[in-house]
Amino acid sequence: MGRVIVHLDGKPKDGAFAAIISGYQNRVRSRGISVHFSKTTDRSKYESELSNLSGHLVLLDEEGVGMTSEEVAKWLKSANIDDKTTNLAVGPPDGFSKEMKKSADHIISLSQLTLAHEMAAALLLEQLYRASEINRGSPYHRT
Repeated sequence: MGRVIVHLDGKPKDGAFAAIISGYQNRVRSRGISVHFSKTTDRSKYESELSNLSGHLVLLDEEGVGMTSEEVAKWLKSANIDDKTTNLAVGPPDGFSKEMKKSADHIISLSQLTLAHEMAAALLLEQLYRASEINRGSPYHRT
């Protein structure tokens, strides 16, 4: 069974976002999704860390493919049954380099809007929680 790891460029500096991220981090942990906070805030070092990971690398970027919550749920279900780890990476404040984008297995978008990376992290974790609830058949996601 594949693992899903969310990689974030450092710990959130804004207390409100830190609380939201922590709350959803606790919710998704029981669903087999973990969160890793990079200890560096240097883009090239962060990208180097990501490049050395084993498994699939999925970048979050505004230029990526958009997905509905139901599509995220289907994707999450397939990632959970894959034999490789799936690494979801939220970009640094200035975004990922072109080289990094070329090396990724997939690039997905949370919105056509440009989001602060801390907001993107909070939104991603909420959507992963929502996807896991959709897959469980819970009423959290009302259609």
